[in-house]
Amino acid sequence: MNSDPRTTPRRNRRHALAACLLATFGWVTGSSAQEPTWRTVDQLTEEERAQFDPNTAAPRDAAIPYLPAEPYPFEAPYTAEEMGYRSSEFAHIGRWSHSLVDVYGAITTSGYINQGVSVGYVMVTMPPGIEPYGAYLRDIKAGDVYARWMLYNTFPPETEAEQQLWMVYRTDPKITTKMDFFVYSPQMRRVRRQPQPRRDQRFPDNAQTFDDVMGRDPWELEWSLIGTDVLYKTVRYPNTRPTITLNDGQAGFVEKQTADIKPMSDEYPHYQSDGGVKCWVLKATVRRDLVPDYAEKTLLFWVDQHSFYPLRTEKYNLKDELIMIEVRNAEMANPEFGQHGYSASISLYWDLEHDIMSYSLHDGHTPHTWTPEQQAMIFTPEFMRRQWLVESVKSQALIEDPDHYFLRPEIHRDKFPAERKIVLAPELEARSQAEEAAGHLIFETAGASDTN
Repeated sequence: MNSDPRTTPRRNRRHALAACLLATFGWVTGSSAQEPTWRTVDQLTEEERAQFDPNTAAPRDAAIPYLPAEPYPFEAPYTAEEMGYRSSEFAHIGRWSHSLVDVYGAITTSGYINQGVSVGYVMVTMPPGIEPYGAYLRDIKAGDVYARWMLYNTFPPETEAEQQLWMVYRTDPKITTKMDFFVYSPQMRRVRRQPQPRRDQRFPDNAQTFDDVMGRDPWELEWSLIGTDVLYKTVRYPNTRPTITLNDGQAGFVEKQTADIKPMSDEYPHYQSDGGVKCWVLKATVRRDLVPDYAEKTLLFWVDQHSFYPLRTEKYNLKDELIMIEVRNAEMANPEFGQHGYSASISLYWDLEHDIMSYSLHDGHTPHTWTPEQQAMIFTPEFMRRQWLVESVKSQALIEDPDHYFLRPEIHRDKFPAERKIVLAPELEARSQAEEAAGHLIFETAGASDTN
């Protein structure tokens, strides 16, 4: 046995490096290497190859040249572009008429948490159909309003009756205005029209941008498939929050074990035997000819292989650096539309540069048929002056203590290293490692977790 003290530090460093590599690649000492969950395109299974069309010059629609010629929602095998169109169907807000309560908040590295609650009414004016997004693409004229979102604040108390009206437009490569935006202040008793925010700009004190909420137009992106992966957890609850009470719409309030909450809800029929969700991993590169000043260069989307629902999104800046991760849990919110009826039950956004996390939890989601009288009355700027909460939707999902806030999304450093440049600030790296060990958030100052 070598007991020379000059060689012991070198040996210890080698052992530490080996242990780090074992942990990084998911290997276990004394056993064979675990099979990675991700595969590049050249490693696709025969089943996956049968579902994927590598064609990058698919025929175009004669009437709408920026659309693929094949009618939406397409049929297998799918090109990467068609997968991108399918995933773009699932914006933050469902593409059908409904009501819900949006519970939202953001947390800083010191543990300061700011939350709110808004009751939302959504009216979609597109023709009814089995594929709502297909109707949006082909039946709505660019520049026409296809949806109206009315939001009524109920928490915190000082914001009671503050309201927003979002009038959402069908866009195309030339008509790019996405919405008209009106706000109402009960103190001023005035409705004010606001300019559309910059699409790539974060909302104040939040991690998400305007496009993260509104959704992106797939024709503004160039799509490619980089591989497949299996996701087991998306939004992660801390070990300090073992249960959550959710408003199940028709069923009322239901207490759920957070450890049992699945990425695609209990109803999803395509889980693997180990609970994983098989995903396509798409790369979307911003088209500078259509969006010349966009601050983001590329996005990666993990979309499930059956409905193409985006469970994870990564955004990269012009230096190819990872700047934001969004993860979602989905629910079957509108069974009438089958695999097109999934909607976000919760979205979690992590801005890595500022280490800010924002969440938006959609509770009490209920499909709604608005009468012609309600459509004409409720979804107008003038209606906000009445301060009328038409239908109250309740939630018990507010976070009572910063220690109960969601964990940061997993980084998955080992996956697709040729496509992902991940550099964390040393202090963020340290907090992330401490968080993983503790099972809940670690704040940068002692006692900050008591601030709310």
